[in-house]
Amino acid sequence: MTMKIAVLPGDGIGPEIITQALRVLEVLKNEGMAMEFTEAPLGGQAYDQYGHPYPEFTQKICRAADAVLLGAVGGPQYDNLDRPLRPERGLLGIRKDLGLFANLRPAVLYPELANASTLKPEVVAGLDIMIVRELTGDVYFGQPRGMRTNESGEREGFNTMVYSESEVRRIAHVAFDIAMKRGKKLCSVDKANVLETTEFWKEIVIDVAKEYPEVELSHMYVDNAAMQLIRNPKQFDVMVTGNIFGDILSDEASMLTGSIGMLASASLNETKKGLYEPSHGSAPDIAGKNLANPIATILSAAMMLRYTFDNEAAAVRIENAIKKVLAAGYRTGDIYEEGMKRVSCSEMGDQIVASM
Repeated sequence: MTMKIAVLPGDGIGPEIITQALRVLEVLKNEGMAMEFTEAPLGGQAYDQYGHPYPEFTQKICRAADAVLLGAVGGPQYDNLDRPLRPERGLLGIRKDLGLFANLRPAVLYPELANASTLKPEVVAGLDIMIVRELTGDVYFGQPRGMRTNESGEREGFNTMVYSESEVRRIAHVAFDIAMKRGKKLCSVDKANVLETTEFWKEIVIDVAKEYPEVELSHMYVDNAAMQLIRNPKQFDVMVTGNIFGDILSDEASMLTGSIGMLASASLNETKKGLYEPSHGSAPDIAGKNLANPIATILSAAMMLRYTFDNEAAAVRIENAIKKVLAAGYRTGDIYEEGMKRVSCSEMGDQIVASM
């Protein structure tokens, strides 16, 4: 079967980092792995060409693909556009269009980079957490929402936190399946002592757990989880939570690793079709200067092989190549420390390709 991959370079450093990820995938393709790449614009790049951040041309390519590999979107030149035309709306559009409900955010700290974290090396060295965030429900999408004047004549803003049983069940299954492939430990994060929505969430997760007797399930209130991520992050293996809590906790976890330039992400739908992208932004200040760290994008490509194409061996091969390059002392500017070998974006790509 040929893997059909839509490639969306996007804005800022997007094209540079995508180029390096494709070089790594080309190694596998040249060895006989059947891959087909189709490029399309998203975000500001798409607005410039088509007047819309997620145009019909890109929609057709993404719908026909098995997986989507994305660089980054956004830039200051688009800040004054009407909100529906801004690059970030392209990202929201593709998530909705493809039904990408499960966001996977790994927070991995390679031992060689332990000093890059603001926490003590002994607290974070060897960190390997997977946060599974529900992406299409919760207070971000609940209705009704808006601003109004209440009965007392005072203005107020309101949002609705809501989850259906099917939404909770499907994200729970994703989290348990991932836990089965890792350390068989899952922590479900809620605020069940205050919010009925998350009390309901907890109830459904406990029910789904019956189908996974090998997985050790625990529960933690979100405020405690935020604290524990700083106090003792290595106690966690897989965490699952709703949209708003996941948004906050995944960003917190990302900074445990010292550089967001190292962190991949995936967003999956019910058929395992996924959008794979680095967790960082478009970094317009260094765009076009060959300074960006391509590792998060290359790791996103490895996640694509693992979660959409079920090819664990190829994913591990890419990850091991990156580990070898880091162990040899090669660093882009964001992770550089004295005594290491400072390299550009393309030179980091050279090293990883050679290490393959």
